[in-house]
Amino acid sequence: MILILHLQMTIKESVFQLRHQLLIIYPDREATVIAEWVIQHIAGLKGTGLLAKEKTKLTEKQKTQLQQFTEKLLKHEPVQYVLNEAWFCGFKFYVDKNVLIPRPETDELVEWIISNCKFPVDALKILDIGSGSGCIPITLKRKLRKAEVWSCDISEAALKVAKKNAAGLGVDVTFFQTDFLNKEQRDQLPGFDIIVSNPPYIPEKDKIEMQPNVLQYEPPAALFVPDNDALVFYKAIADFGKQHLNKNGAIYMEVHENYAMELAQFFQSNSYLTEIKKDMQGKERMLKASHIDLS
Repeated sequence: MILILHLQMTIKESVFQLRHQLLIIYPDREATVIAEWVIQHIAGLKGTGLLAKEKTKLTEKQKTQLQQFTEKLLKHEPVQYVLNEAWFCGFKFYVDKNVLIPRPETDELVEWIISNCKFPVDALKILDIGSGSGCIPITLKRKLRKAEVWSCDISEAALKVAKKNAAGLGVDVTFFQTDFLNKEQRDQLPGFDIIVSNPPYIPEKDKIEMQPNVLQYEPPAALFVPDNDALVFYKAIADFGKQHLNKNGAIYMEVHENYAMELAQFFQSNSYLTEIKKDMQGKERMLKASHIDLS
């Protein structure tokens, strides 16, 4: 049990105390970021408001909430699930244990799509495969307002979260439930100018390398694939694109850094032109595939 010792605890003291407790499981910088984020959430503050209000005392309700959050955090529960919020491309998304927490690499994938967008935006049709929280399709719709955006997921619970976020961020995205690995189901879909996906791509054998906050709390179906078929989703996407990727269209995918070259070669063997893009850490984490123009 984590005890709140100070009867008149200030915001500054609460940040210090939480950070100190989190150092048990997090490095210094991450513990500081989490502590500040949690106190901002509890106190209803933004950015520099934390510094301006550092001498303000927490209410009894806020102290109780801090104690509850601290207990969850010290069990390795990700702060995003504790607070039910995550930031992606400057937008705040609701998240819970039914969806993956958005990652910075996925942010970079979305920005790459937008920077390469040369279609007439009012005629652009986009499909996101694997909705999750809806961060990819919702952000694309916010950035490309006139585009028609579709998004699918096998999880009904995930789609509920995605729809909640779409409503909260004021965008119209067509969400629908489907098993994309089922060829009959995916072949019923129309054509698209852009296909994007951050599919499951971590082999089961890599679980031993995963951090507890990921392995114990994030949905395994959105993370892991069989060791003997780690590229299963990419194979389905490549097959789908042969008939459903419009002329001059492109497929954008987040990929495992260890499989980027293999995936590029696989798509090339299926008559696609490919481009690998490194993330800000210098890792090969994104792949673009487009049809070879035979005209």
